[in-house]
Amino acid sequence: MNILEKIIDSKLLEVAEKSKIIPIERLQDSQRLYAIRDFKNSLQSNYIDIIAEIKRKSPSMGDILPNSSPKEIAKQYMKNGASAISVLTDEPFFGGKLDYISEVKAVVDIPILRKDFIITEYQVWESYHAGADAILLIADALAQDQMKTLYELAHELGLHVLVETHDLDLIPIIVSLNPEIVGINCRNLKNMETDIQWFSQAIELLPPNSIKVAESGIFENTHLEFIETLGFDAALVGTSLMKTGEPGCALAHLLQRSNV
Repeated sequence: MNILEKIIDSKLLEVAEKSKIIPIERLQDSQRLYAIRDFKNSLQSNYIDIIAEIKRKSPSMGDILPNSSPKEIAKQYMKNGASAISVLTDEPFFGGKLDYISEVKAVVDIPILRKDFIITEYQVWESYHAGADAILLIADALAQDQMKTLYELAHELGLHVLVETHDLDLIPIIVSLNPEIVGINCRNLKNMETDIQWFSQAIELLPPNSIKVAESGIFENTHLEFIETLGFDAALVGTSLMKTGEPGCALAHLLQRSNV
């Protein structure tokens, strides 16, 4: 059993427990308290846009910045050039919490992506009410019909969707959705290693009209130049920023701009 399979098993149990406390019907009847920000538009500038991630720990790295304040990191990210913020909400494996979305939303005015292992309609509704502007769907974790159902529900609710894969063989399934935003993650889920050269193979298979996001393995400005040359529009960067202990400063360095 690889790490993704372990996480999915854990997520199914987590959703089952949450559903006992707050049934999906109650979520569906609730009013969203937050305006939706345009995640897609935030990734359409004339340069590589950065989705800066708040990640306290990970299965591959262990503790990264475990006692950090998501609010303070978010403010620093926005000041130093982030176009959007990714908030990891999985707690057992990544040290996140769903509440971090509303906390971050209150202190920045750029869009928020909920990054989690979303495999049920319950989680889509949960993301919507938590204040997320977009959600992540991982093709490696979903059957094709599941992904289509969750994708369509998110769009009905007004959320954008970043559809991600770690596997070239799954790209045709993603393409069949005609997605607005596609993410290619160069981390191998079997050994958790990254290979930035893998982006050059994947980019050729992506739909031409989709916004293309490169994920993982990006540590320096030359990496941004490389993926921009390939045709990517944005990069999702988390571990390399968080592990410095000063994520905002690290983002400024990555973008080659003065730290604010």
